[in-house]
Amino acid sequence: MKQPLLIKLGGAVLENEQALTNLFSALTTYLEKEKRPLLLVHGGGVIVEDVLSKMNIKSEKKDGLRITPFDQIGYVAGALAGTSNKLLMAKALQAGLSAVGLSLADGFSCKVTQMDPDLGAVGICSANDPKLINHLLAGGFLPVISSIAIGEDARLYNVNADQAAITICELLNAELVFLSDVDGVWDAQKQVIPELNTQLADTLIAENVIQDGMAVKVKAALQAADQLGHVMLASWKNPENLVSLLAGQAVGTKVIK
Repeated sequence: MKQPLLIKLGGAVLENEQALTNLFSALTTYLEKEKRPLLLVHGGGVIVEDVLSKMNIKSEKKDGLRITPFDQIGYVAGALAGTSNKLLMAKALQAGLSAVGLSLADGFSCKVTQMDPDLGAVGICSANDPKLINHLLAGGFLPVISSIAIGEDARLYNVNADQAAITICELLNAELVFLSDVDGVWDAQKQVIPELNTQLADTLIAENVIQDGMAVKVKAALQAADQLGHVMLASWKNPENLVSLLAGQAVGTKVIK
């Protein structure tokens, strides 16, 4: 089996019907040509925000991570492992792909522990058992994996989707692409940085050029690059660029050690 390609999708794509259609059209074309195992890991922050807002719950963040009290994790899990996951599955199935919806807990693929008591039901995961996902990939299925996990304490945990994607890549020895609603990492002039390493990233974070959610994403990408060699940060907005990216061309920001 070829090395799997893992695409981590930012949750904002779930608000854009045409972008989802373009994305899965590009993935279908790519798979027909490359015959390469492919899987998706996704977030769904926009869906979570909508659910919490309808429940009159104000969502707060600490260092770019959503604070998730244990009495709210059911709503978050429903938004991520339920609504977000099934919306992506629906588009994948519509495009003719054999999608299977999973969480990090299925097949005991990942272990999870609490990250920080101040964050509540937010977990940090580690690779555990690749058998289920490898079986699905070998069978030609497209795993669509939410960032919800289950701890040894039998509690549900919300894992940062970027970190979840890295863990699944380590589990499967997969190549990683982060797709979000921005073209890549921007410099102070709002221009995409073609290549980013730790030294440059630390400088831009210290200068607040990279901040908030993007800082979390960049740190995750640097962690991934340390484990995997490199990762790509790019946008799902332009289908032509997406096709080029999947074909190995330089699109977005390449993050290296």
